[in-house]
Amino acid sequence: MSAAAGTAGTYSPAAEAGGKRRERKEELRRHLAEDADWPRADGRSFHDCRPAFMQTGPTTAASGSAYAEFGKTKVIVSVFGPRESKKAMLYSDTGRLNCNVSYTTFATGIRGQGLDNKEYSEMLHKALEGAVMLDTFPKTTVDVFALVLESGGSDLPIIISCASLALADAGIMMYDLVTSVSVSCLGKNVIIDPTSDEEAWQDGGLLVSYMPTRKEITQLTLTGEWSDGKITNAVELCMDACSKLCEILRERLKDSTSLASE
Repeated sequence: MSAAAGTAGTYSPAAEAGGKRRERKEELRRHLAEDADWPRADGRSFHDCRPAFMQTGPTTAASGSAYAEFGKTKVIVSVFGPRESKKAMLYSDTGRLNCNVSYTTFATGIRGQGLDNKEYSEMLHKALEGAVMLDTFPKTTVDVFALVLESGGSDLPIIISCASLALADAGIMMYDLVTSVSVSCLGKNVIIDPTSDEEAWQDGGLLVSYMPTRKEITQLTLTGEWSDGKITNAVELCMDACSKLCEILRERLKDSTSLASE
């Protein structure tokens, strides 16, 4: 399977800017202490997401695969199957979806910390299982392997979106594509698509996984402290960004189809 040429798509405009990590942390800490409006380190406004670069087909040995790069966060997902389950199981009218999320040893600033992430694996499964037509591959299994090459913030929502694209690339029947976006609450502000530094200082976090065409939330995870008004606003921001991100996924699938027909 050849890789579809991907281009960076914006599901909200954003500008890239540099800066040293330690200086950014100190600046962010100072702004939060002042509880004032502040510029984000990469030049984005509070409601701007990072440019999204996505492509299909980077892993030729897999049934389907996808690569995603959102700022410094880089993820690759490979899908295998449907194939006969290795575990003995009674006949079932529905198939099985297995999900595994792991990090490379160089994904984070702490070297040698590459491990399977069981919590993320379970959350990835929960986000995707409602979208996959499991009854189309009875008594077989589809395996989804997500590998975080570099962790730069908002890892899980990027993993979920990338996995959805990889499943579609593999030809797995789905009710709709699933896209996912997270927000962080820092002081009085709600910011979308947070970086690692911003997540480290957040008062609360919210993640939404969403099927835009069906207008269904497949997963909603809330942590920390939130007021009711902020939760409503945060969910609406995530759903809107998910809908725009889904258009980028659809464009990548169109690119893949065009290349395959050439």
